[in-house]
Amino acid sequence: MKWGYGSKSRCRQSSVVAVAEETEGIDEGLVESCWANLPLELLREVLMRIEDTESKWPLRKSVVACSGVCRSWRDIMKELVKTPEVSGKLTFPISVKQPGPRDTLLQCFIKRNQTTQTYHLYLSLTQALADDGKFLLAARKYRKATCTDYTISLDANEMSKGGGTCIGKLRSNFLGTKFTAYDSILPYAGAKLVKSRSTRLVGSKQMNPRVPAGNYEVAHISYELNVLGASRGPRRMHCVMDAIPASAIKPGGIAPTQVDFPMDNSGSSLPMRFLRSKSSRLEKSLSGPIETQREGSLVLKNKAPRWHEQLQCWCLNFHGRVTVASVKNFQLVASPENGAAGPEHEKVILQFGKVGKDMFTMDYRYPLSAFQAFAICLSSFDTKIACE
Repeated sequence: MKWGYGSKSRCRQSSVVAVAEETEGIDEGLVESCWANLPLELLREVLMRIEDTESKWPLRKSVVACSGVCRSWRDIMKELVKTPEVSGKLTFPISVKQPGPRDTLLQCFIKRNQTTQTYHLYLSLTQALADDGKFLLAARKYRKATCTDYTISLDANEMSKGGGTCIGKLRSNFLGTKFTAYDSILPYAGAKLVKSRSTRLVGSKQMNPRVPAGNYEVAHISYELNVLGASRGPRRMHCVMDAIPASAIKPGGIAPTQVDFPMDNSGSSLPMRFLRSKSSRLEKSLSGPIETQREGSLVLKNKAPRWHEQLQCWCLNFHGRVTVASVKNFQLVASPENGAAGPEHEKVILQFGKVGKDMFTMDYRYPLSAFQAFAICLSSFDTKIACE
């Protein structure tokens, strides 16, 4: 598993994960150990200082190691570690399912392998357009007679549909103009389960028991004829985020935030139960019926480019994050559906662009998560027969 701290510390990471997996089946004897019996006030103070000193990114292995000591340490660490919305950091795997920071774009990049039809998402660790990065997610493309599927996984090498680390998928129509993103676990309270062959196989011997049972629609992405109405020019995108209420982009708005991977079993390669963050505010956003059913879902549209007379091309300001002209490049902003546009509708929520033959940048912010942003960007890779 490559979810962690960079290439230089993969060996150390393996030991940390091993400790976490062992403590998942913790017995009463360990609970009563000397570490668990530390006064909670003292323990909390110690762990708070450890979290405060972990300002160097991505060296957060001490935080993860503390979470693997025992149940008491784990419970307090879950309370102290803040979500990406607040900290701007992706500490645990569950962070890829949580909204990004409100004030800044979280800079990532995607590496494409056209031979294997795979895509790997990394978090940028420096300002350079091409660095080693921190692995976040991987996807594999599967062509079918009537559609194309992209499976999204937490594992850089295991991207099969029955794999225990598959957390969602993206499916297109035949023309590659309409896409639906699915979350494999409940994304918010009241989410509708879409029945499919995979959900019918749950409980049978054909289905890996570690796979979450479900297909929940979280986004619908559509591509229309380009704004020129011709064979060349920028695409026009329309994204309906089923899992995010339109009010999320307003001051004080809240987007539903997942706090746990409900994968259970002892065979799991990830210590899922302790890799979660906790917040009373976030728990409140997951309790009760989802607000999107009453007020409408967030709608994203691509920011209109401007024609550059000297360059004789359509241009967008990516602030140096995109260097190669491509029809795939885009910036998404909130669409003022049935209302007047405000300052929140000018803010770029997701931008994606080409920097090399098989290298693309992906920058996102609240209320999108890395998983949702990655799914949207994967749709841009698919051939658009009717749009180009």
